Amino acid sequence: MISLDKFEYIKSKYYYCSSWAVWAEQGDSPKSNIGDLSVLDPTTNTDLLSELNPNIVLVGLNISSTSGGSIEPFRNFHSPMPRATDYKIRYAAQNTPLWGAYITDIIKNFPERVSVKVSKYLRDNREVETENVRFFQNELHDIGASNPTLIAFGNDTFSILKRNLQDDYKILKIPHYAHYISKEKYREQVAEACLSVGGRGTRLY
Repeated sequence: MISLDKFEYIKSKYYYCSSWAVWAEQGDSPKSNIGDLSVLDPTTNTDLLSELNPNIVLVGLNISSTSGGSIEPFRNFHSPMPRATDYKIRYAAQNTPLWGAYITDIIKNFPERVSVKVSKYLRDNREVETENVRFFQNELHDIGASNPTLIAFGNDTFSILKRNLQDDYKILKIPHYAHYISKEKYREQVAEACLSVGGRGTRLY
């Protein structure tokens, strides 16, 4: 749980790159209501603040697009676009300790849908990775994380976290939600990856 003041501070500072692992309930289809941000409004969802857990942090590589330059607070990982696969995270997180986790990207201000291009850019610009890791550490401080467990979406993000932060945090890797597998299989793989000690002797599952 976090305070309302902390929630609003995070929203104002990290609105474009972060969100929380809380989604509206699925409707008639797996992707329905995935873009409903009313659940991330504490005046509408009065249980929201009690659900949030900044000590579990789901980490993506970078934001895929800027939606034409118009980004609603906490829209990241809650895309209403038909081709988006954020719904798999919702399905995998439901009724698990991942629900309510903080979600963010390790690389900020670099919108790109193709992860290979992101990795190449980072190889050619080593200082960008260093700067973003430093920003990420400040982000963890700002959200009030205490000995957080970091959970990387996919190999690229996991490699960055391990290179820079393996001595400081427990780091796990789960498959990227864009992989061409069913939501049921994705949930199974996420659960299997998280069946390990999540820092300071606390099991994630």
